[in-house]
Amino acid sequence: MKKTLSFALLIATMLACKKTHQASNYEINSTTSKIEWKGSATDHFHVGSFDLSGNLTVAGTAVKSGDFTIPISSIANYDLPDPVRQQLLDDLKSANFFNILIHPESKFQITDVEPYIGADTGAVQGANYLVTGDFTMIGETRHLSFPARISMTGDSLKTEATFKLDRTKWGMNIYTDSTQKLYIYPNVDISLHIQAGKTK
Repeated sequence: MKKTLSFALLIATMLACKKTHQASNYEINSTTSKIEWKGSATDHFHVGSFDLSGNLTVAGTAVKSGDFTIPISSIANYDLPDPVRQQLLDDLKSANFFNILIHPESKFQITDVEPYIGADTGAVQGANYLVTGDFTMIGETRHLSFPARISMTGDSLKTEATFKLDRTKWGMNIYTDSTQKLYIYPNVDISLHIQAGKTK
């Protein structure tokens, strides 16, 4: 009788642990989430944003996987007046940069999330995780890692991150000759602002 009770207690404990760590889906809120960018030349810079959508898989309090979709058509600029703003956006959407007719979306698929204990001076304050994944842009897929601050409150998840993206690694090589009149730095400053809610 004692052995039977102990076995039953073990099974109950295992089931409770399994339930506690059961994976849940969190959907990114496309209205309150965005990706901000800053592209700089030697004597000026421009800033703007992209929309994004996607889902994150969470087990317990840890993000395990996820995927983001970034519609290039959503690109916005904050610092220029019309019609100069529209000229810039049209150029960014053209074959010079994102080539939106052939590559209308960029994607990021998370492959690993682990605790972050580094001291990257460019990381967002309070970064507690290192996010790694495959980022696809203009038809090229490359590994991408960045420190992020991920927090959970109830059924809500918030992610903040800042990092530099070297556009040339994805083949965006226009205006990268420093001897020319217009030289745009290869690194683009990226800020992620993601809010997601539990769906199941």
